[in-house]
Amino acid sequence: MEEVPQECPGTGSAQAGRGASCQGCPNQRLCASGAGAAPDPAIEEIKEKMKTVKHKILVLSGKGGVGKSTLSAHLAHGLAEDENTQVALLDIDICGPSVPKIMGLEGEQVHQSGSGWSPVYVEDNLGVMSVGFLLSSPDDAVIWRGPRKNGMIKQFLRDVDWGEVDYLIVDTPPGTSDEHLSVVQYLSAANIDGVVIVTTPQEVSLQDVRKEINFCHKVKLPLIGVVENMSSFVCPRCKKESQIFPPTTGGAEAMCQDLQIPLLGRVPLDPQIGKSCDKGQSFLTDAPDSPATLAYRSIIQRVRAFCHRHPSHEEEQRSTS
Repeated sequence: MEEVPQECPGTGSAQAGRGASCQGCPNQRLCASGAGAAPDPAIEEIKEKMKTVKHKILVLSGKGGVGKSTLSAHLAHGLAEDENTQVALLDIDICGPSVPKIMGLEGEQVHQSGSGWSPVYVEDNLGVMSVGFLLSSPDDAVIWRGPRKNGMIKQFLRDVDWGEVDYLIVDTPPGTSDEHLSVVQYLSAANIDGVVIVTTPQEVSLQDVRKEINFCHKVKLPLIGVVENMSSFVCPRCKKESQIFPPTTGGAEAMCQDLQIPLLGRVPLDPQIGKSCDKGQSFLTDAPDSPATLAYRSIIQRVRAFCHRHPSHEEEQRSTS
C-alpha cells in the first residue's frame, strides 16, 4: 500500500488540492479550484487592513455545542475590562451566528461609513461584527454555498473598519470546513497569533478535537492551547462536585499530555453562564466569585501572556526597522 504523505501543501501552494496528501480530504475540490491561479488580491488588501490589529486569535472546536461562542464572548469581555485595551470580536459562524445574542446585540444593524462597515459596539473598547447583523430576523436561515460564505468572510476582514485594535477574536463554526480555510488563507499574510480549541471531557468530543489539532498542524496555525468546558458541576447547595460528562479516556488533560499541547484550563458548569448569555450580559461581572469566572480569568490571562510572548508580525517589523 502506497504511503500517503501527511503534510498539507497549504492553501497557497500550486499543489493545493492536487498533492498525494490531498486525496480524501473533504476540502480537496475547494483547494484545487484555486491552485495555480493568481493570488487573491484580497489577501494583500486584508494584510494592509490588519496592520492596525496587533493580535489575532481564532477560537475553534471539533463539535458544536461545546461552548465555543461562549468562550469567545467571555474572552472578549475579559480582555476589554482593561479600558486601555481595544478588543474586536468577529463571528464567522455564518449559518449559526450566536454572538449577537450572547453579546446583547440582537436587532442591531451594520452601518456603512466612508471607511467601510462599522462594528457594533458593546462598550467603547469592544466592537462586534457578525452575519447576524445582516439578517432581517434572528430566525432567518442562512442557506449559502461555500463561495458565498467565503465572500462574506473576505468582506468582514477587508471592509470592516476595525480601527486600532489590540485583540481580534474570531469565533468560527465547528469542524474544519470552508470558513476555516478561508480565514486562514485571507489572514495568511497578516499572521495569526494562535488558536484556542474548546472541548468537553467526553471522548466523543475529544475525538473531533484531535482532528482540529491535526488541521492546525497542517495549515501551520500556532496552538495557544485547549480549554475543557463543562468539566464538572458543583451543586450550589451542597457543594458536591459531579461529572456530567465523564472523562472516559482522561478528558482534555490526558489528551493534551499525549499530544504535548497546553491545557489552558477547565471551566466548570454553572447555570448562571447560560442565563447571562441569554440576557446578553457578561458572566464575569454577573458572577464574579463563581469558580467558572476564576477559570475564565485564568484562561484569559494565559492567552494574553501567550500573545505578549509572541509579538505580532507588525510589531516585529517595527522593532527591526
